[in-house]
Amino acid sequence: RRVIFRSEAGVSPELLIQVDLAGEATKSGAPADEVPRLFDAAHRCRAAKVVGLMTLPPVPDTPEDARPWFRRLRALRDEWRAAGVPDSMLRELSMGMSGDFEVAVQEGATLVRVGTAIFGSRHVEPR
Repeated sequence: RRVIFRSEAGVSPELLIQVDLAGEATKSGAPADEVPRLFDAAHRCRAAKVVGLMTLPPVPDTPEDARPWFRRLRALRDEWRAAGVPDSMLRELSMGMSGDFEVAVQEGATLVRVGTAIFGSRHVEPR
């Protein structure tokens, strides 16, 4: 029995590079200065496709407090595009959640995460 990988079937998962703009210990992602290396590696990858960027800013007190983080990711995207990163790798900007998605959309978000607005808050047990 032969296993066929998705990439062999012509289907590649689409990935986002999470960019760590705030340096918070509770979140992860690539520092902005390391992202160009990830684009280079992704360009050589045939099993998956990088299609954009995402960020998780510090939890804002108000939606407006998240704006600088969203604006920074959009500016980085524009810089990398101007430096020659293919548009296909910068198609998506995933930023914004239920409490600040309007600001994220104003700053260029193409994907937002609004689970809490749809499903309500969830209780997470400590590990």
